[in-house]
Amino acid sequence: MRRFLVFGLPIVLLLGLFVLFATQIGRDTKLVPSVLINKPVPAFALPGLDEGDIGFFTDDLKGHVSVVNVFASWCIPCRYEHPQLMRLAEEHPEVTIYGINQKDQPDQAKALLAELGDPYDIIGADRNGRVSIDWGVYGVPETFVVNPDGIITYKHVGPISGESYENSLLPAISDAAGS
Repeated sequence: MRRFLVFGLPIVLLLGLFVLFATQIGRDTKLVPSVLINKPVPAFALPGLDEGDIGFFTDDLKGHVSVVNVFASWCIPCRYEHPQLMRLAEEHPEVTIYGINQKDQPDQAKALLAELGDPYDIIGADRNGRVSIDWGVYGVPETFVVNPDGIITYKHVGPISGESYENSLLPAISDAAGS
C-alpha cells in the first residue's frame, strides 16, 4: 500500500489532470455558463449617471428585446467592443440597448461616451457593483440579451468582436425576439 501511495497515487493524479486539461482544449472561454440564462432578470433599481438623469429599473426590460451591456470608462476591452455597440444601435434601432456603468465616476463615463459615441438608450450607474454581482458579472465588459418577457436568454463575457457580433449576438437577439 505504501508503495502505491509513493508511486501510484502521483501517476493517477497526473493522469487525472491530463484528462481534465485535455477536455478543456478548444473550449470557447467566452461561453461562461450562467445560472441566470432562461431566468427572469434580477430585481434592481439604478440611478442615472448624474443626478437628474433617467435611472434604469427591472421593469424597463419588459415588452421588448433588450441588450444590457456592463461597461466602465477604465475598461480597455470596453473600448474595443464599443464600435460593435454603436453598430448595433445604428443597424437595429428596434433593439433597446441599456448600459450598466460599473464602479465608475460619472464624469469619466460621460467623457468616454462623448469620445466614442453613446449607443445606450438608458444608462444605470452601478457605483458599488452590487447589481452587477446580482447579474452574475465576472468582469467588464459583459453583455446580456433579454427577451420581451424579461428573461435573460444570452450572456457574452468579454468584448464583443465583429465576429461574435455577427455569429453570436445577432442570432441571440433574433432568438429572443421569437421567444
